[in-house]
Order: sequence, then C-alpha cells, then structure tokens
Amino acid sequence: MATMGKRSFLTLLFFSICFIVSFSHAQKNGFSVELIHRDSLKSPLYKPTQNKYQYFVDAARRSINRANHFYKYSLANIPQSTVIPDIGEYLMTYSVGTPPFKLYGIVDTGSDIVWLQCEPCQECYNQTTPMFNPSKSSSYKNIPCPSKLCQSMEDTSCNDKNYCEYSTYYGDNSHSGGDLSVDTLTLESTNGLTVSFPNIVIGCGTNNILSYEGASSGIVGFGSGPASFITQLGSSTGGKFSYCLTPLFSVTNIQSNATSKLNFGDAATVSGDGVVTTPILKKDPETFYYLTLEAFSVGNRRVEIGGVPNGDNEGNIIIDSGTTLTSLTKDDYSFLESAVVDLVKLERVDDPTQTLNLCYSVKAEGYDFPIITMHFKGADVDLHPISTFVSVADGVFCLAFESSQDHAIFGNLAQQNLMVGYDLQQKIVSFKPSDCTKV
Repeated sequence: MATMGKRSFLTLLFFSICFIVSFSHAQKNGFSVELIHRDSLKSPLYKPTQNKYQYFVDAARRSINRANHFYKYSLANIPQSTVIPDIGEYLMTYSVGTPPFKLYGIVDTGSDIVWLQCEPCQECYNQTTPMFNPSKSSSYKNIPCPSKLCQSMEDTSCNDKNYCEYSTYYGDNSHSGGDLSVDTLTLESTNGLTVSFPNIVIGCGTNNILSYEGASSGIVGFGSGPASFITQLGSSTGGKFSYCLTPLFSVTNIQSNATSKLNFGDAATVSGDGVVTTPILKKDPETFYYLTLEAFSVGNRRVEIGGVPNGDNEGNIIIDSGTTLTSLTKDDYSFLESAVVDLVKLERVDDPTQTLNLCYSVKAEGYDFPIITMHFKGADVDLHPISTFVSVADGVFCLAFESSQDHAIFGNLAQQNLMVGYDLQQKIVSFKPSDCTKV
C-alpha cells in the first residue's frame, strides 16, 4: 500500500497475504521471523465459514483498490516478532511505548511511515484489538513543528500546540492523520527477552480510515524512504531483509498451516545454488523498489517488454510483497495472454467472480500449465503454475496477472516459493527457488 507520490502510475495489486512473525532462526547480526498467511488455520483472523474462493475474491478486490492508489498517485539476544495473516495483508506483532504495548501492524513494502491508531481517537475504524494510549507511555514524545524531521517529511503541518502532524493517503480511500512522534519500538527475541529500539518515528493516528478492519492497529511501512521501519532500524539490519512466502492461494487447496520466514540482517542473506540478482533503481517516489523487467517467456516463447529487445525499460516494474497479482502494462499483458492462450488447450470460461480476464475449465486434477519466466535484468525467475494460476471456483482456474494502465508490479503471488532478499546497501534484490514450507 504505497503512500502518495508525485508521479502517476497504475500498479494492479491483487491480494496481499499476511504473515505471523516469530523468530525461529538467527545468525550473527541478524534475525528471522515466521510468516503465517492471514487466511491459514494459524491465523487468529481465520474465518471457518468462508470457502477458499471467497478468501481470494475478498483479497483480490482490495488489491484492485490498492492498484488505483498507485495509478492515482504514482509514485545473541536476537529480536523476534510474530506476523499474523489478516485477509490478504501481513500483520506484524510489535510493541510501542514504555511499558511496551502490543500491537498488530500491516507490513507494507509499498509505503514508509509506521502509523497506529491512538486514543483518544476522533475518527477511527473498528480495531478489534486494544488501542495504544500515548499518555500511558513514558517514552512517547511529540515532534516539534520547527524540527528538521517535521520539515523533511511530506504532508506535515502544525497544530495549535506547535507539534508536527502528518497525513497519509491511499488509493482505496484509506488514510491516516495525527501526531508525528517518537517512541520506543520493542520486538520479542529468541531467548525470551525483548529488544528495544528507542526514538522510532511513528504516526499516532487519531483520524483514520482503513479498508480492511480487524486486528490491525495500522501500517508498518517497509519501503525505502527515510521514515520506513527498515530504514529506521538502520545498522541493526544493515539494510537487509528477506522473506519466503509459502503457497496458499494456488491451483490446489489452501494449505491450512503454511508458514515462512521474514529475515533481517545477516539472516536475510540469500545464497547458494540458483540465486540470481537484479539491481534496485532509485526513482521518484523513492518509497518503491523499482526493478527492470526486460522480457517474459511462456514456455519457450519469449516476448520483449514493450515489444522491443533491449529497449529503455529501466525501473519499469515495482516489486511489492504487499501486492498480490502481478500486473503488466496493457500491451505487455495482451502479449502475455496471447502466449498463454496459444499453449493452454483447455476450454475458456468466464471468471464467476468477474475479477480476472483469462480463465479455464479444468475437469481433471493436475493440468500442466506452462511455466512463465520473468526476465529481470541479470535475473531469470521461473514462475511455476502454483504462482501464476489461481482457483477461483470449483474447476475454474485463472491467470493471476492483470493489465495496468501505466506501470507494472511484481506481486506476492508470483513470489511464492522464492526466497526474496533485499540488500538496500548493495541496491539489489536476490531470488532463489525454494520450498518455503521447509525454509
């Protein structure tokens, strides 16, 4: 869920998956957390009355709203946390304040600011978990309006007490506004103790609307901007984090206990056989992680992005763990769809959810859909059918890609069963084929 930027591009994000973080593996200067999909049986938000298709449809529709946002605004003591899936988003458990107050925040690599709902709330969405009260935290401090920090951030203003206030908006009409402040952020650790990070900049939101209500207290931005969670952890992580997303929405049944890892620091290093890397480019807005997609292949048929080999495609796609579907610009999506149609010899049907464009009737289990390869600059990444086709109804499977009016996004469904590592110092993203259920 990206915050407002200055340029306009559409990135059709589809369904974001949530995860539960519990640090089960640690290395020197690093830590890892377990990821659990929001819709799995391990999630406290699991709804036993919903079938697997309804989960997908709900997440897909939220993702479309998120895409509209991108288009409109284009733009030793090892810490541990628990991340809980919440209807397509990742909820990370963390604590704020002194004494620590436990919260659940949506992990979002498409935005920067860490914000949470705060009492007393003027206008708040229905949060099913307790709300943070800053007056009960001895380490909470408002940021003065004349400060460099306040002046350096976009969409800030001064209140009548001369404190800094923030506003952040999202394309699905979600927004948050309130006091920009600092407080201590605390994570659990592998030895049962806690690790605290003082003076983390947070938004204490008292005027908030969120399109997916529930346990979430707000959003934890993992983007590349100066106020993001990963940037503020700084030397604690060396600018490194990685994740491995287990399949959940796929051509098979939902996996009820799927878990994976969110790693930081040295624990986030992606290495070994099969690792490929591609550069991260800096563009405006700086929040996003821009990669270069040169071409894609369906089976043995290669299609150049923009129809031109070695064209000027620098930074033409955003990678976002908070987006579900992968979207391509209109012409590129048409080429992809045509290539799939040429290879898949099944009866085409309409999507009963009216969400996806290319769907097939599959009467037998295990149809062998073609592998789709994303040819990033310096990195060829194979996407198996579990990551490219989704079951939307009994016997109906659809291509999990969408057409975009402007920009493209590499979503989290396509990232399933890949170890994906971000090294913000080296400015690279690494991919390694992995069985994320075993990582």
